[in-house]
Amino acid sequence: MTATRAGAIAATVAIAASIAVPGALVDAGGAGPQGRVGQFVVECGWSHSSFDDPIVHPGHAGASHRHDFFGNTTTSASSTYEQLLDAPTTCQQRLDTAAYWAPSLLDASGTPIVPRRATAYYRAGPRVDPTTVAAYPPDLRMLGADAGWTCRPGVPGSAAPPTCGDAAGLHLTIVFPDCWDGAHVDSADHRAHVAGSHDGQCPVSHPVPIPLLELVIDYGDVDTRDLALSSGPVASAHADFWNAWDQDKLETEVELCLRRQQVCAVSSS
Repeated sequence: MTATRAGAIAATVAIAASIAVPGALVDAGGAGPQGRVGQFVVECGWSHSSFDDPIVHPGHAGASHRHDFFGNTTTSASSTYEQLLDAPTTCQQRLDTAAYWAPSLLDASGTPIVPRRATAYYRAGPRVDPTTVAAYPPDLRMLGADAGWTCRPGVPGSAAPPTCGDAAGLHLTIVFPDCWDGAHVDSADHRAHVAGSHDGQCPVSHPVPIPLLELVIDYGDVDTRDLALSSGPVASAHADFWNAWDQDKLETEVELCLRRQQVCAVSSS
């Protein structure tokens, strides 16, 4: 590994580790610590892997540790918001052309494990009034690092990957911030423009409640001995999100599912 790439990895992990938001893991049926609250769910297949990070290292191909990308099929270091809007997606909801990515999971020999899928759960943050939640602004970019490893979504995650049966598979859940400053779609450190709610309230500095995104990555049946991430140890787990949804569709989902407190099924249209 070059000194440049090692420095890039260390910088990314430091950014991710500094983000703390209140997590609430969910299961595939929609139930979790918050109960069956209003939400919409999008399942996205694995698209590709590369050493790019369009948020932390935009315009610098190969400058990051290896990432697995879901959703938008064209995500790269050179991506722009406009390009993402016009690109295909691996998501069942075809109007979700957002980009999701996370460090690659490596087995004991250092070989990347190709994930099966990622499922994005969107809901109001814990105890946040769902009628106050606003859709993400177009082009919002953010990092999430409240992460846990489980055999089944919906149970508390652990810092280390547990041994899972064939049917369950190993899952990683990453929770993103659910409050926005109302002005910026990104910031110099990629975190100052968003924050986590507390006791159902957003801080004064970040007054706009936005959907709490929980990204669940399914790796299937893997040998969990001596696993690592391309970003470092398994404790360095984090993920990135770039909002390139069809904005009208996103706003409709927030209105019909979150604000009206409905559990919406995954849709392809």
